[in-house]
Amino acid sequence: MGTEITPFRVHFPDDTLRDLRARLAGARWPDAETVDDWEQGPRLSYMKELCAYWERDHDWRATEDRLNAVPQFRTEIDGLDVHFLHARSPHPDATPLLLTHGWPSSVLEFLDLIPRLTHPDDPSEAFHVVCPSLPGHGFSGRPTGPGWTVGRIARAWAQLMARLGYPRYGAHGGDWGSWVSAELGSADPEHVLGIHLTMPLAKAPEQPVELDERDQRAMAKMTGFGQNRSGYAAIQSTRPQALGYGLADSPAGQLAWILDRFWEWADHDGTLEKALSFDQLLDAATLYWLTDTGASSARLFWESFNKEPMNPTNVPVGCSVFPKDAWLPRAWAEQRFTNLRYWKDLDSGGHFPALERPAVLADELRAFFTLLN
Repeated sequence: MGTEITPFRVHFPDDTLRDLRARLAGARWPDAETVDDWEQGPRLSYMKELCAYWERDHDWRATEDRLNAVPQFRTEIDGLDVHFLHARSPHPDATPLLLTHGWPSSVLEFLDLIPRLTHPDDPSEAFHVVCPSLPGHGFSGRPTGPGWTVGRIARAWAQLMARLGYPRYGAHGGDWGSWVSAELGSADPEHVLGIHLTMPLAKAPEQPVELDERDQRAMAKMTGFGQNRSGYAAIQSTRPQALGYGLADSPAGQLAWILDRFWEWADHDGTLEKALSFDQLLDAATLYWLTDTGASSARLFWESFNKEPMNPTNVPVGCSVFPKDAWLPRAWAEQRFTNLRYWKDLDSGGHFPALERPAVLADELRAFFTLLN
């Protein structure tokens, strides 16, 4: 393929969808949890209800149509096929903006956000949007050898933006997208206009820093995550292949594995559907199932989780922190991001703002990048 950019459309054969429904109909269920909440993982009654909807009512073809309504392409970078959405604004002077998803997400996460960015009321706030699929995720290639770390992905994204003819661009991300976007500030500073993050990441400063009340709450949340909620990361960063057999063979297993994260990280009061609909949850699960990327997506944890350096960056940085995702002290972020231009703690929303609060996230992106004009 070389440097060629080829159009791409999503369409899975009918047989694969029939196989999915047959596997759901024949699912073998575990015993019910021994508690009355989600402390042990997704509740059996919820899983049965969601899988019944998946088998009978979820319309993947409608989701394919939504994806195919956005121009999609693939190109080879560093030996791997990279899939990406490329939605150009009708306003020619729009700011190029690279959006990177995380796990357990995909480019689907940005479908409600993209038109808000490409077609704003004010043409001066428009963006040309590029959304690549991470290696081993979605429609990008699956690495066949080790080495596709966060740093390598950032360098690949820099090549992608250059190949698309964007000499200056902004970058945004949450979850792995925050890791990759932050690394772009170190890997491609001469071309990165600015970085916007919803999950800023930084290590503890070498010298003690003063923490205000907000930072102390974040520290408590960080400690609780490490003690009680990080089992998924421990498994994916150490034994992704062992996990992968179950994810590749059971759609119910694939759903439960990522549903647990949506439950834990979305902003809701105990009713997940108030944050994310059944269809949004099942769109995510169906994409992972049909592309068979349960194992390959988990390997990014094996490559990079607690292994990649968090390099300092001097490019302009903005952070929009949603309350269910607010676990990093701002004082720590200020040590890593030496040109921190914007910080806002939002009053609602969680780890998936492009799904949960797309209008708010669009406003935050405009607010930050307007500062840089």
